[in-house]
Amino acid sequence: MPNGLADAMWQQLFRLSGSSGLGLQDQIRRMLVGAILDGRLPLGTPLPSSRKLADELSVARNTVVLAYQQLVDEGYLVSRERSGHYVNPEILGFRLEAARPRAAGVAPGPSWAERLRLRPSGQRNIVKRPDWQRFRYPFLYGQYDASLFPTHEWRECCVKELSAMEVRGWAPDLIARDDAGLVREIQSKVLPRRGVWATEDEILITVGAQHALFLLADALLGPQTVVGMEDPGYPDARNIFGIRTARIEPLAVDGAGVVLAEKLRRCDYVYVTPSHQCPTTVTLDLERRRALLALAAEHDFVVIEDDYESETSFAGTPTPALKSLDGADRVIYIGSLSKAFAPGLRLGYIVGPHELIREVRALRRLMLRHPSALIQRSFATFLALGHFDALQRRLALAHRERAEALEAALERHLPGTVHVPISGGASCWVSGPDWLDARVLAHAAAERSILIEPGDIFFLSERAPLNRFRLGFSSIARERIDSGIGELARVMSELAPK
Repeated sequence: MPNGLADAMWQQLFRLSGSSGLGLQDQIRRMLVGAILDGRLPLGTPLPSSRKLADELSVARNTVVLAYQQLVDEGYLVSRERSGHYVNPEILGFRLEAARPRAAGVAPGPSWAERLRLRPSGQRNIVKRPDWQRFRYPFLYGQYDASLFPTHEWRECCVKELSAMEVRGWAPDLIARDDAGLVREIQSKVLPRRGVWATEDEILITVGAQHALFLLADALLGPQTVVGMEDPGYPDARNIFGIRTARIEPLAVDGAGVVLAEKLRRCDYVYVTPSHQCPTTVTLDLERRRALLALAAEHDFVVIEDDYESETSFAGTPTPALKSLDGADRVIYIGSLSKAFAPGLRLGYIVGPHELIREVRALRRLMLRHPSALIQRSFATFLALGHFDALQRRLALAHRERAEALEAALERHLPGTVHVPISGGASCWVSGPDWLDARVLAHAAAERSILIEPGDIFFLSERAPLNRFRLGFSSIARERIDSGIGELARVMSELAPK
């Protein structure tokens, strides 16, 4: 081989660059680009002929020819007539040398421990293992399920938006604007499902519902602002609000949702998850929704409605969103477009009075300008072609079946626990016996390939009850639920006091 690299070296490089998600041609390109950029193939190095490399890698010669040609087009290789292909001597010309380690005797750098004004890494929060997909029984909420993801439909929409004509619509900087097509689809197809009507200037696209909460906290909260929050409630909302104000009022939750207590009178804002309360899953009943809005008008507070799990009721007609009952702009509505099937897409929205949306839009521009225009346009097409509605029906059916299997398994294997009846959504709130520490249970269960979510993190107080835990079923197959709960029951039995 003319470049002096041993045959085994090429095979090793190819194995290191292998990826189940790439075709052979792309794997060869990835191998060569990686070897060039990290210096394993020095500048000017001759490459083996396409026939020789194809033989070494056991691939078709044409696969190597096409890979070489694309790398020539991109400037990584140069082709010399009757000589072959070489690493382009100029390909690294735009690079600077990496900074060298600090030399001895140089003055120390700044003290970051003293400079940091915020330490969000120290907040109490939900922790989910990055390797959760390797567990046999992942009872986690809000995770991706490959069996339910509409791969063909989503690919169809993305490919359409990658055509030469469509690229012109999303490639430019939108600055502060949103994709008009997505806003129209939200107006006509998403919000009507919840009984909400809004004009275009009352809608803002966000990078998920959590981004929406951060924008609202930045725009509306100050050190003296009083925020009422469900307790237990959503930890990320608690932490976002807590960065701006220490005056957070815990609001109890019962079987009908947030309790309308006297302390509501002191609030400037009240954050609620009325469709399926996080984490208990109870639904705020219609009578209490109307009473909450009456109190908001009487005591001049604003309600932030987080419809993170747009209500998918398994029985009867869904309760109207608080926003749909609001005639005085006292409800700011937050929704998610991607949480139910692909949380990694990070797409949500805010509905509110146009004065608020104008200022939050300007704030978003300073933060990140706008969410990915490609993702926005692809999702607009996904909605327009009816894929989103069809997906919602499939998800509702799958989640109903899993909910029924989970409730049956809890009654069969864990009769000593009490759970909130599952009326929709994708999780179940469980109370164990008084002796149970769900944190210990979660650790022991993980050793048996079971993942559950301890419930203490959802409570405002660090002295929270320890016997609660959440079981999600969005990412576990129905046929594994019974055996998973059975194994969890054995773990709990081993932990029980003798």
